[in-house]
Amino acid sequence: MSASKLVKPNAAYKQSYLEALDEFHAEGRYKSLSRSEIEKNFDKYVEELNTGKRYLRRPFVDWVEPVPETVLWLVKKDEYIGSITIRHRLNWHLEKWGGHVNFTIRPSMRKKGFGKKILQKGMPYICYLGIDRALVLVDPLNIAGQRVVEFCGGEFQDETQKTDRFPARKRYWLQCG
Repeated sequence: MSASKLVKPNAAYKQSYLEALDEFHAEGRYKSLSRSEIEKNFDKYVEELNTGKRYLRRPFVDWVEPVPETVLWLVKKDEYIGSITIRHRLNWHLEKWGGHVNFTIRPSMRKKGFGKKILQKGMPYICYLGIDRALVLVDPLNIAGQRVVEFCGGEFQDETQKTDRFPARKRYWLQCG
């Protein structure tokens, strides 16, 4: 049985990634990511992810300072399981609603321990980027996500309040050094 591993986004996982995107769309998430556009231009999409210049998702690009990021995919054999995005620094928006680290597991692979794996396997990358303390934000209703962050040593700081544009978030700090 092969172990899961973190890899740079790669066209070899196209079919599995697109299936995962369908799963996310079915639960109402990542609607700004057009499946048909990504499928048609998958190599370009992967290249964009790997340059670290994709920055923030729509519609924030025009009014929020861009921040370089590293995107890694958790895979097992030929299957895409989830993504971890590591932002190299914070801007005012990320301090309240984004954090240094964002991770997601495709719906069909949840409740199998992959949330813990992706964050644990991501920690060396976070440290390598020189981030001493990583801010991780979690939806207050996402109990599983909170447990993953706490399992990996995240210390709860506070909860941001919901605004007209942004949801509330629980803020945790992970020590990287």
